[in-house]
Formats: sequence, C-alpha cells, structure tokens
Amino acid sequence: MSEGFLLSPDPPPHRERTMRILAAHPEVRRFIGVNSASLAVVAAGAGLQFVLAYLLRSQSWWLVVATAMLVGAFASHALWVMIHECTHNLLFRNPRWNTLAGIFANLPHILPSAVSFQRYHLKHHAYQGVYELDADVPNRWEARLIGHSPLGKAVWMLLFPVFQITRPPRLREIRPVDRWIAMNFLVQIAFDAAVWAWLGPRAFFYLLFSTFFGLGLHPLGARWIQEHYVFAPPQETYSYYGPLNTVAFNVGYHNEHHDFPSVPWNRLPRIRETAPEAYEGLVFHRSWTGLLLRFLGDPAITLFSREVRVGRGPGEGETTPV
Repeated sequence: MSEGFLLSPDPPPHRERTMRILAAHPEVRRFIGVNSASLAVVAAGAGLQFVLAYLLRSQSWWLVVATAMLVGAFASHALWVMIHECTHNLLFRNPRWNTLAGIFANLPHILPSAVSFQRYHLKHHAYQGVYELDADVPNRWEARLIGHSPLGKAVWMLLFPVFQITRPPRLREIRPVDRWIAMNFLVQIAFDAAVWAWLGPRAFFYLLFSTFFGLGLHPLGARWIQEHYVFAPPQETYSYYGPLNTVAFNVGYHNEHHDFPSVPWNRLPRIRETAPEAYEGLVFHRSWTGLLLRFLGDPAITLFSREVRVGRGPGEGETTPV
C-alpha cells in the first residue's frame, strides 16, 4: 500500500487535539467565523499583478523574470492563500460568494485551478494521508521520478503547479468537471486570451512566472514541504512561525489550521496564544529559506517523506466538531 511512503497506523491527530483544546478553552469558539476584509487582500493582490503586468508589457525579459521572482511571487502566493480561505468559506457566509471570490483571485495565476483546488483540498482535510483521497500526497510515479537528487527536487519545485494538476485524476469521490469548475476554466481562458491580445506575451508570462515562483522554487514554495513532510516522526503536520507569515497571511500556522479550519487567517495565531500547551511540544519550522535548502540538499528527504494511511470510510476523516 505505502510503497515507499511512511505507513501510519493512526488517524491524524487534529480531531483529538481540537476536542482537547475546546474542552480546556471553550473561548476558542469565538475565533470561528469569516473575515470579509480578506476581499481587500484579493483586490490589492490582483490589482498589483494587473498593474505590474501592464507596466512590464514592453520591458526586457530579464526585468520580467526578476520582477516575477522578487515581487510577483509574493502577490501570487498571497492570492493563493486567499483562494485557500475561500475554499473554507472564510470570506463570506454564502459559499457561492466564496467560490466567485476564489475564481477572481485565480485570474492572475493564468492556470485555472481555484475550484478544483476547493474540491480536493476539502478531501485533504477529511482524509489526510489517504492516497486515494488526498491530492496533497504526491503520486507514487512522481516520487519515483524525482528521486533523491537536488536537481530533481529543484525541477519538481519549479514545476510544482504542473505536478499538482496530475494528482486529482487519481482521487475517488471527486467529479472531474462540474458547472463551477467549467466556469472557472472559461473565465480564466477568457482572461488569459485578453492579457495576451491586449498586453502581449511579456505581461502574460510575467503573471505565469509569478505563479511558478510563488508556488514553487522560492522560499514561499517551501511551505509545501513544511506542512506535511515528516521531519520528526511520528509527527506528520508542522507549522512555520517565521517572519514570512506577515506577507503569507499566517498560512504557516498549519497545525492550528488543521485543528480549526473554520478560523480565518487573521485569528490563527490566537489559537496558539490561547492554548499554548497544545502546541509547545510540537516540532515547527522557523525559516522557509532554510527548509528549502535542506530539502534540496538532503538526499534522505524525498517526496516519499510523507505519512499515508489505509483508506477510511466517510466520517472517519478529520472533521471540526464545532
């Protein structure tokens, strides 16, 4: 079943820890809700990317690439965090408005992925580590292909958005196409065509390069390694408490997020502050840059450095009992 992955005999720890925290600190329930101010983050991030794409439409390619790495990556990553917030219905109480906001936040990424991400990310929370249901776990062929070499892992991180696209087809219980996914694709294709026609290839590739840097070979991309790659077994979920949380909207608080996925990004630190005893014994990361270099340089850390578990039936995955 695991074939290289770390086989876990236990369920994810989040549900049990959530229950303990709520029993000891019932006031944590007050952190649950929506943060409509996140819509301003979406507007600012998308607006910045649109303006930069316009300004770079006639500039040299080296400036396009440099701006994408040094500026666009941060805006693109921030927008992806907001798509994640929309996935958990943390901008509006109406799920449809969250989906529409996610589709808008997706525009500067060039690749249509917001609604598909919504579908498989919720399965990740419900069935963490179940190979047939959790698209956050790499494909077996993907892990074998990349192997142990720094070059292979660097290419994997650079092309991370592409590898993510290859994972959902293996999942059970997820329809590959529905009307919202179709809408996401149609809106994105129309936007991409408009950028290419009106602003040209440099603007188009600025946005695309920003996506690949913001989600891939960049200190910000190390968050994908931080979240569930096992560095201190048997712990399988890790948080990051470093300065980049400021521009990444607390996405590093990953244990806290899995324990309370109905808490928006601005209140995640308050969970740890309120219940420090629940997190003080857990290993965490302080630097995404250091983590990126360690991942690339340590042959013992591969895509197989993930815990997987035998598939569970409905209701046996992680839920939030609040």
